Amino acid sequence: MIIPINLDTGSYPIEIERGALHRARELFRLDRKVLVVTDSGVPACYAEEIAAAAKEPYLVTVPQGEESKSLSAFEKLLSKMLSCGFSRKDCVVSVGGGVVSDLAGFTAASYMRGIDFYSVPTTVLSAVDASIGGKTALNLDGIKNIVGAFYQPKAVLIDPDTMKTLPGRQVSNGLCEALKMSITSDPELFDVFEQQDPYCCLDEIITRSVMIKKAVVEQDEKEQNLRKVLNFGHTIGHGIESAGHALGLYHGECVAMGMIPMCSKDVQKRLMPVLKKLKLPVSAPIDAEEIYRALIHDKKAAGGEVSVVTVDEIGSFSFRTIPLSSLKPLINIVTEQGEKA
Repeated sequence: MIIPINLDTGSYPIEIERGALHRARELFRLDRKVLVVTDSGVPACYAEEIAAAAKEPYLVTVPQGEESKSLSAFEKLLSKMLSCGFSRKDCVVSVGGGVVSDLAGFTAASYMRGIDFYSVPTTVLSAVDASIGGKTALNLDGIKNIVGAFYQPKAVLIDPDTMKTLPGRQVSNGLCEALKMSITSDPELFDVFEQQDPYCCLDEIITRSVMIKKAVVEQDEKEQNLRKVLNFGHTIGHGIESAGHALGLYHGECVAMGMIPMCSKDVQKRLMPVLKKLKLPVSAPIDAEEIYRALIHDKKAAGGEVSVVTVDEIGSFSFRTIPLSSLKPLINIVTEQGEKA
């Protein structure tokens, strides 16, 4: 299946098909210098296959983990391209999860003011979220995604076969982002999570999630209004992720906890069993004040207020602007449970 993303700034295809990795040359223009960026947690054969399809490949592997979304890793990639004589006619391909997609995309956006970028997501998280829509970012001083740019890829190749080696925890991590979109925008997709085994419905979940994100991004490419719905669960979730860094929590696990306080009691009653089915945490033993301090730096916070997404009924949402101080009792919902656990 090929899903086109149609934007005022240009269009690009997203191909979703098992075995599509073997046809990368058909979807990507690789007859030039190609910087292939992957990380140490991704099976090397995936990036090597992209490199083999390129005319002049340069393969760089960064360490697995959020630490690679850094200025030092960014500088390493830029220096590699400069030393290898990359021009504006060359390109970057990311092969991996959200960290690689964000890092490689921002590098492509910055080198010579922008060169072509392609994405091959190999995790559920990057397939349903990070690889689509053009958000690229780095972390700085412990704050997630505080440096970045909107920069759309030329094409995205999603091959669910590349996800068969993922540990169950990583699959659940990615499924949380799809669950997030179902809660705000697709009650039928939520039914899949609620009534079926999500691990056996991966292709359907990825496709439906991509369609949701397509609809949102096409209406609001640079997050002026509607696209903010994709931040559901992320305000408190990012605070948990920053404050709980030492716990080794994954992004989707933090979003899972971040969604709970933003839902009505009725939605929480349906959401909690799904989170437990996916083995996602519903609380964390983190000091609430530490989470709050991290939230002060949230990009959505300004003038002592923060924009949040709330859900009163599955399949619908509201945007609300609330005082930052109002987040404190909401944070307690997931930290108090953690203290009791």
